[in-house]
Amino acid sequence: MNPQLQDTINAYWTDRAPEYDAYQQRPERRDLDRDAWVRVWSPALPPAPVDVLDVGTGSGHVACLLADLGHRVTGIDLADGMLDIARGHAAASVRPPRILAGDAVAPDFPPASYDAVVGRYVMWTLRDPDAAVASWVRLLRPGGVVAVVDSTWFTDGLGNLYGDRPDATLPLADARTIDETAEVLRRAGLADVTVTPLEEVLELDRAHGVAPGHDVQLQYLVSGRLAG
Repeated sequence: MNPQLQDTINAYWTDRAPEYDAYQQRPERRDLDRDAWVRVWSPALPPAPVDVLDVGTGSGHVACLLADLGHRVTGIDLADGMLDIARGHAAASVRPPRILAGDAVAPDFPPASYDAVVGRYVMWTLRDPDAAVASWVRLLRPGGVVAVVDSTWFTDGLGNLYGDRPDATLPLADARTIDETAEVLRRAGLADVTVTPLEEVLELDRAHGVAPGHDVQLQYLVSGRLAG
């Protein structure tokens, strides 16, 4: 682990947490977003209820949504500011997920604890994607799935978002295509790896705009299954 880099990442997302959550909670889009993301996640996961780990849960958006769908959800993150907001959302939920401090690259749970590991907008910011997905596979029960949503956010380079990071860190931050993310899942031994363009989310972004400093671009669901 690179403690200095991870500390920088944690501090960045802690500072940004209120703004990030406020964007996700915009009243003119909140219900539309929820409906769209239900249509993304529901077919990607086994039928509820199953045990789901949401890595890099951030403000808890995915964890709360999946818990509402009937799953038993644990969300983990290392950014204190995000965890505070996620716990607040969880406390207000009818079916609250469990929100814990935890490292997405090395989740500290027993093997075969989960039926699914999910993450949204986390692959690009992992210091070691291959180690992370290998850890997630270890946590899966036979037939379990890894399902992540991401895009190629920084094809022109990440710049100094996380300071002067070495070139070898955050391997997917500068990914040119989503296939680089899919290859990480394949290298971890997952079968039936698929890449699904999220056209409905793209149309919502075009209609309502995206967060300041971001461009409208196509996102993808990347998923794979553990044989057995």
